[in-house]
Amino acid sequence: MQVEVDIAFEQLVQIARKLSDGEWQRLKGEVESEKKLKDDNDDLLEFLLKGPTFTKEQIDTIEENGKAINRWRTIS
Repeated sequence: MQVEVDIAFEQLVQIARKLSDGEWQRLKGEVESEKKLKDDNDDLLEFLLKGPTFTKEQIDTIEENGKAINRWRTIS
């Protein structure tokens, strides 16, 4: 079961201040691990978006090579 609650930031801060030391450390660890995961995903996305791309000529060459390989396979 999942419940969504709309809490103002100030309320969230008040709730966090009431946590015990152990609960605070656990919450802090969860938040930091989520942030690290998000940062890793952002790095991957940036890498993919800035990575090299094929030119039209390269794509044409790849297609031609694929067709040649298929012709060779049907002849054998």
